[in-house]
Amino acid sequence: MDHIEKFLKELPLFKSFLPSELKKLIEKSHVKNFAPQEAIINFGQPGRFLGIILEGEAEAVVTSKTGEQIRLGLLEKGDFLGEMSLLTGEPTSADVIAIEKCELLLVPQDAFTTVVAVNPDAVKIIAKTVTDRLKNRQQNEEEQIRVEDAWQSVKDPYGLELSPASPMKILVINCGSSSLKFNYFDTAEEMNNLEGMVERIGLEGSCLISSTKEGKVTKELGSIGYEEAFGAVVNLLVDPKSGAIRDLEELSAVGHRVVHGGEKYGSAVIIDERVIKDIDKLSSLAPLHNPPNLMAIKESIKLMPEVPQVAVFDTGFHQKMPPHAFIYGLPYDSYKKDRIRRYGFHGISHNYVALQAATYLKRNFRELKIITCHLGNGASLCAIDHGRSVDTSMGLTPLEGLIMGTRCGDLDPSVVMHLCREKELSIQEVDDFLNRESGLKGLSGISSDLRMIEDAASKGDEKALLAIDSFCYRIRKYIGAYTAALGGLDALVFTAGIGEGSAWVRSLACQELSYMGIRVDMLANKTTSPGPGEVGDISDPLSQVKVLVIPTNEGRMIARETVRTLGYQDVSNVIKSQEEKKIPIEVSAHHVHLSRKEIDGLFGPTSQLSHRSDLSQPGQFACEETVNLIGPKGRVERVRVLGPERKESQVEISMTEEFKLGIKAPIRASGDLKGSPGITLEGLKGPSHILNGVICAARHIHMSPEDALSFGLKDRDIVRIEVKGERTLVFGDVLVRVHPDFRLSMHIDTDEANAASLITGMEGTLIGIQDRR
Repeated sequence: MDHIEKFLKELPLFKSFLPSELKKLIEKSHVKNFAPQEAIINFGQPGRFLGIILEGEAEAVVTSKTGEQIRLGLLEKGDFLGEMSLLTGEPTSADVIAIEKCELLLVPQDAFTTVVAVNPDAVKIIAKTVTDRLKNRQQNEEEQIRVEDAWQSVKDPYGLELSPASPMKILVINCGSSSLKFNYFDTAEEMNNLEGMVERIGLEGSCLISSTKEGKVTKELGSIGYEEAFGAVVNLLVDPKSGAIRDLEELSAVGHRVVHGGEKYGSAVIIDERVIKDIDKLSSLAPLHNPPNLMAIKESIKLMPEVPQVAVFDTGFHQKMPPHAFIYGLPYDSYKKDRIRRYGFHGISHNYVALQAATYLKRNFRELKIITCHLGNGASLCAIDHGRSVDTSMGLTPLEGLIMGTRCGDLDPSVVMHLCREKELSIQEVDDFLNRESGLKGLSGISSDLRMIEDAASKGDEKALLAIDSFCYRIRKYIGAYTAALGGLDALVFTAGIGEGSAWVRSLACQELSYMGIRVDMLANKTTSPGPGEVGDISDPLSQVKVLVIPTNEGRMIARETVRTLGYQDVSNVIKSQEEKKIPIEVSAHHVHLSRKEIDGLFGPTSQLSHRSDLSQPGQFACEETVNLIGPKGRVERVRVLGPERKESQVEISMTEEFKLGIKAPIRASGDLKGSPGITLEGLKGPSHILNGVICAARHIHMSPEDALSFGLKDRDIVRIEVKGERTLVFGDVLVRVHPDFRLSMHIDTDEANAASLITGMEGTLIGIQDRR
């Protein structure tokens, strides 16, 4: 490898690297040869490496609509490629083809982030290349279209197929009250994957059932506890005949499903002593699940102390619900002191099938409105708006919401008092009555198994028919409510045992919803049977909403979150190394951006916006012009117009002004206006009504490509910022926006600034990454 080190040292990109840094880079990378006409990168491929040509020539080409190949550029020895995707997160918008035999050094994302992007000179060179290309793209409509087309071509935009830059071996553990489910994923060789479960833990007749490359394996275990159950799984993994690894040290990570993460954990986290204590404290909210989850974690750490352990929370996906959706109509202290609120469950499943739906639709998950129906013995619905769970049917516990196998679902709380007073039931007896004797089982008098109830209903059993009608009516009612809450719908997804297996339930749940744009193709509904990783489309051709059947796969989703969480470690280390680099805070008051149509209507035809003062971002300015905002309830006077003019008009207000105007504006990134409310604007020449465009701007950071590279970040990453002042606060869900013209600053609205006692000119510190698209 000495010749590679010597070659790299001669390149401008690596001139300032120390020999030790180059050695580290080469060790983390790998050399690959490409034959003439072989694709080095395919159009639509996600960016996972920086490629440096050691030998040979290649060309970047695109294929025209007529099938003609058009060369965009020639790449020679010493050139690098893949840097645009690593920074922007975009898929590659061209094919890179070897002209002659090529040898490349492929630097994976983690090595790029931790070795290349921390070198100031390298950052300047890459940032200049990226900046020049982004500026050229602004003037090149064809390239803009190619980038959009590339997004449409991405096979696995959300990492559900588990294809990290470097191969990984992941064990997933899902430990319940009397069972332990497990999955093993080998990202380099799917044939090695296996799954199974240990049943009846703590009872007579415990057994291990698994599916391996050798076929189905069943092993009687007698009566065992969690420690022995975990040991049985480990023994299967390393079994010379039916196992997948030789030694536990081969594992890259262990991902654990944890049912309750409370308000603290909205995303997966690497497990340490603090996390273990928090899971233990939250056991009071999930007494049947968190304790066994914790036992599995402790046993896993004991057996594999050097292997990273990651907790993935079932409640996590729902922790971005707005307060008006999670709060109960109880005295506020019951939430503030006792944390009684809606938490929601099945989050891992809801998130997985929603991402699968976005992949199938070839749409950005963060632009869609989706309702997911997880219908199994436990059942819940989730309303997902722009990638966030904004409401879900389960509440403080899994008892609330839909009628389920043995749970009653939504109930007048007075029923509990009535049962205690009139039936003299104890609290435990009421708990058993509502959780274990109700639902489909209680209504039908037959079973909690819908298949048995459907058989009975087909023979005319009245209670069975009532049970199915009640079950489906509740689902249909929630679909209607959530469509209203979302303000429209792009996709309706059915999943889990009943959702995937019962055409009858799907049909009844969607019946008479055509006025909402939901129509089901009856033949497709009866015949669809998608396998793992597949999508069944049961939409009628006239349906405005896509109706999909998607098998859930919580094990794969936990593995995906484990991969992502470990990947964030490298970014977090780079961020930590830059903690002295402060981010200026700017408080953004309400303002308006106007299109040509609204400028003409408000100020007269051919009017031009008058420059008043420059803003912090180059090319943007405050105008002399102001408008009045007129809503259903009230008005806001003299709101400043900002220039230059835009393609679409946009009004940015605070939550306080929402109340004053009488409208509910969604929290969105600038420019993301679909489905937002409209408003009447009043200018010198009269009023002008816009049909949509009113938002509360999501908190965000402007970064240049050089800033983003120095932090190890990409466009549209979600990060956390700490601001120290009278009250030290951490702002989460901060959107990173990268553009050549941007100057580093974080924008928050006046409500957030007032609540935190912040003013323009204060500074924040980047402390971590939350999410990456």
